Amino acid sequence: MKEETGLSSTSIGTAAPALQRPEDENLGIGANLAYGLQHVLTMYGGIVAVPLIVGQAAGLAPEEVGMLITASLFAGGLATILQTLGLPLFGCRLPLVQGVSFAGVATMVAIVVSPTGDGLPAVLGAVMAASLLGLLITPVFSKITQFFPPLVTGIVITTIGLTLMPVAARWAMGGNPKAADFGSVSNIALAGATLGIVLLLSKLGNAAISRLSILLSMVIGTAVAMAFGMTDFSKVATGPTAALPSLFHFGWPTFGVAATVSMFIVIIVTLVETSADILAVGEIIGTKVDSRRLGDGLRADMLSSTLAPIFGSFTQSAFAQNVGLIAVTGIKSRFVVATAGLILVTLGLLPVMGRVIAAVPPAVLGGAGIVLFGTVAASGIRSLSKVDYANNMNLIIVATSIGFGMIPIAAPQFYEHFPSWFVTIFHSGISSAALMAITLNLVFNHLRAGNSDRQSVFVAGMERTLRYQDISMLHEGDYFLNGKLYDAKGNEVKVEGPSHH
Repeated sequence: MKEETGLSSTSIGTAAPALQRPEDENLGIGANLAYGLQHVLTMYGGIVAVPLIVGQAAGLAPEEVGMLITASLFAGGLATILQTLGLPLFGCRLPLVQGVSFAGVATMVAIVVSPTGDGLPAVLGAVMAASLLGLLITPVFSKITQFFPPLVTGIVITTIGLTLMPVAARWAMGGNPKAADFGSVSNIALAGATLGIVLLLSKLGNAAISRLSILLSMVIGTAVAMAFGMTDFSKVATGPTAALPSLFHFGWPTFGVAATVSMFIVIIVTLVETSADILAVGEIIGTKVDSRRLGDGLRADMLSSTLAPIFGSFTQSAFAQNVGLIAVTGIKSRFVVATAGLILVTLGLLPVMGRVIAAVPPAVLGGAGIVLFGTVAASGIRSLSKVDYANNMNLIIVATSIGFGMIPIAAPQFYEHFPSWFVTIFHSGISSAALMAITLNLVFNHLRAGNSDRQSVFVAGMERTLRYQDISMLHEGDYFLNGKLYDAKGNEVKVEGPSHH
């Protein structure tokens, strides 16, 4: 469709600049830095959460956990630059921010605390081996774009937004459930104030201010928090200002079969989620994503994940919350996100900068997150509105897939008694919805053999029906215009409203 590709009938056959892809626009150094920092602030809490959880599970000292965090920032920055700028065969060249994937947290914690394992070196070895296997199977995943029509991508985008809402709520409550002020009125009020600032700045006529509304609201929200003593910058000066990444600081990786198999399941889930994110971004910014481009993106993901343990980091994947930021701001440039990757690399080399960003109160992130994640869901709903629901089973596919994706969110312990490999796949609402949507789309829309010739209640429910007594009152030449009924002579015919029945 012309609107989706961003091309008009007048642009075809014109000069090359008219055919420039939306993601190739370069906004300049200043805009790239401002919008790039906005991306970093949006995903910072997520990228530090995984090394924090795994490091604590491994029993590392606080300074060692800090090294895990800076390693993850550095590796995430390199992965983002690779994904956005690209090399031959690697990188989809789309505005995707990369960072440590949350999908493998449970598996990595299980490996690190295993009495028969080698702790953190076993985790790093499993990540390297499983990611290398993932790199080998990316050609398979790159051929599945035909199974990602707007029906499937709309479901996945909607589910991404809905599954991230609990994250925004937890941030708004204070971020740390063990803290004494978690869920306090002051935290939620700060989140509400930040949300209000986002809406106010978005309403202003200045396009530049509106596009920077997330970043500006975080700055203003943090200033408000400082005024009320709700944040502390005193620890910024504690620790080194600059530090080079230390290679294999936590020991040489060890490779266990069981740990690698467990992590490979995580890699499969990561490939599914990354495929969904790449296609979702392509849908949002209006650019074409073919199987070759998808394959380049998946290979960049797997290469980054294979090399990340060298610096002390883990599996890398696209951050869904930054997809929401693109939808909110309308900034489609991959060079903005590449700048965000450069900022992440800098944070990995300058721990002091990381400590500054870490001082932003979680409640401020929560206020902005409500808009970001809600926008992702809204973008998915917009995609689903383009789907044809007449005389097919698309309605039940949407209903079942989104419902299935909401199970881990509504009941996190739902799969508690299932095998660990099953939990690893389905504990994520995104992967649950994606797998269900792909499967049902195949069963109902591709494998038509055996489909009943009698429409189910779901199909019939979408049919347009009129009662005979209604149409029997119409005369020859009657017509509707602007919501009113006229006879053949142009005289308006009175139509009784519902209150008259």
